[in-house]
Amino acid sequence: MSDKTIFEMIIDREIPADIVHEDDLCICFRDINPQAPIHLLVVPKKRIVRISESSSEDQATLGHLMLTVNKVAHQEGITESGFRTVINNGPHGGEEVPHLHLHILAGRQMQWPPG
Repeated sequence: MSDKTIFEMIIDREIPADIVHEDDLCICFRDINPQAPIHLLVVPKKRIVRISESSSEDQATLGHLMLTVNKVAHQEGITESGFRTVINNGPHGGEEVPHLHLHILAGRQMQWPPG
């Protein structure tokens, strides 16, 4: 796990991103390949490879990520119309970056079942 992910490069300001929220534990920015009119990523600053590799030590960070989704959704004005939060895990789950992140998708009607 020595190579930096694109998210770590964003956190370290090595590459630019449209950041909408940042605090001590996480960062949230607009996805560069949006799948909805609003597509944000909430990323912990601590590298947790994926949700299936998290541990009880990550409990506070995981809870903080969910509360950040709530905060950002209010900030973006999407709580009333609704939004979808997605966590991809592993290749069959659609994971592209091996660094846990939560997608916030909004601005259009979401379909069910997804994918």
